[in-house]
Amino acid sequence: MKTIYLGTSADFIHHGIINIIEHAASYGEVIVGCLSDAAISEFKPLPILSFEHRKKVLENIKGVSKVVAQEDWDYSFNLKALKPNFMIHGDDWREGHMTHIRNNCMEVLNSYGGKLIEIPYTLDVSASLLSRDLYSYRASPSQRQKLLRRLIDSKKIVRIMEAHSPISALISENAVYECDDSHRRFDGFWSSSLTDSTEMGKPDIEVLDLSHRTKNIGDIFDVTTKPLIIDLDTGGIPEHFVHSVNRLDRMGVSAVIIEDKTGLKKNSLFGNDVAQTQADMNEFAEKIRLGKAAQISPDFMIIARIESLILEKGMEDARVRGRTYVKAGADGIMIHSRQKSPAEVLEFAKFHKSEFPNIPLVCVPSSFNEITAKELADAGFDVVIYANHLMRASYKAMHETATGILEYDRSWEVEDKLISIKEILKLIPGTE
Repeated sequence: MKTIYLGTSADFIHHGIINIIEHAASYGEVIVGCLSDAAISEFKPLPILSFEHRKKVLENIKGVSKVVAQEDWDYSFNLKALKPNFMIHGDDWREGHMTHIRNNCMEVLNSYGGKLIEIPYTLDVSASLLSRDLYSYRASPSQRQKLLRRLIDSKKIVRIMEAHSPISALISENAVYECDDSHRRFDGFWSSSLTDSTEMGKPDIEVLDLSHRTKNIGDIFDVTTKPLIIDLDTGGIPEHFVHSVNRLDRMGVSAVIIEDKTGLKKNSLFGNDVAQTQADMNEFAEKIRLGKAAQISPDFMIIARIESLILEKGMEDARVRGRTYVKAGADGIMIHSRQKSPAEVLEFAKFHKSEFPNIPLVCVPSSFNEITAKELADAGFDVVIYANHLMRASYKAMHETATGILEYDRSWEVEDKLISIKEILKLIPGTE
């Protein structure tokens, strides 16, 4: 019997997909390539259902003979391996970002005599509208919380952007850069103690209590769907940290990062220029154990931030602490540095990943900002956090606008620095 190949993400099973399967079955045995989470994540947000669940749904659709994994957005890799007699696809890929993939598939099919069948796209189906209808479900605490672990498991590197307000989170949620081989997006948000306190005009010394910060997170969650990691500084005394973990877990926060320092909080980028004390590693490990025992959801993550390089304690101290914190139950390790070169964090990553290849590694490249996310991924990092950039950008823009209006005694000269009200309102759901 002749074989026919159909590739799909199967994030939504609608009548358009059924139409293609029925058409394909008239040519022979239908092999469906179900896109993996990794393949999907390079171009669009992860679907609600995991690969295993989507595969099972496809296997039980009438007309489907076999389901295989498609590990790349480009179908041509599976065509080379399977060499089906036919490939079927909607005709909507003749234009736009899919044209180069169509060309790749045509080249492979022609190499062994396979044929491409294109059928008219089902016009009354809109995946974007279906996605919007599922918005509230994706934004539920449990669904949001699960996303971070799925992203770490499926992406080469997870990009996290600081969000100090709902509007800054909306900007991050909707930002996209279209490359030939992928669409880059931010995968989640960073709730920074520095930017939260700065937004309130207060010093970065843990002056904001958790109630204030969780209210801000709740406001962000009201209008977004992506996971959030919170910077909880030292986490406070162990007894308080236990309650914080329980509260953040119930909210749907995906992860908390705590640093191994004690005393009044000082920003790490000051290093030894100000008095900072690193915590006893065994006491900090016990805080991690207590936090892990207090969490409710298995998806919640506690990530230990190591300050050894910041405080010039040396690489060996960082490695020993990393090993201790992982054994205490830490779900991930963040290594921090204030050097202009990434050399020491790359060295740490090499040692850490050789010993703990499955423990996620987090980097905040604020000082060594010339390194790319791809380079960090190649070095073994799983998550990169841009920790304060939207706050810094907004401060600069507001300062220049305010002084410009004073200088010219009117707003006309600064208008080219401003986004229109109409563009802002487009970003906010429900405005139009």
